[in-house]
Amino acid sequence: MLDPEVGSDTRAQVQQTMQDPQVLNSDHFPEIRFESTKIEAKGQNRWIVRGNLTLHGQSHHIIFDVALSDRLYRGTATIKQTDFGITPVSVAGGSVKVKDDVKVEFGIALRN
Repeated sequence: MLDPEVGSDTRAQVQQTMQDPQVLNSDHFPEIRFESTKIEAKGQNRWIVRGNLTLHGQSHHIIFDVALSDRLYRGTATIKQTDFGITPVSVAGGSVKVKDDVKVEFGIALRN
């Protein structure tokens, strides 16, 4: 996560760098895929989800919590970029660095 004090120009540079071949390389790895292997109830409207995340051409097992509220499933998972062969971004001559741990947040809405 970037420091809140980082300016918008630097943020834009980080976002552009994330799409470059040295990081996500979306031209070569256009898809991010998650396949669940087990879902366990953790209480009312809460679950633990286990599965395999494929990112940057590598698959790893991850575990995360999911909760249902107001017809929306929400969850978070933290992954290490280096586990997937990604080098964390460094811009502005190394004065701004993105941490190896990345927190992924998601929401999945139910349809009628």
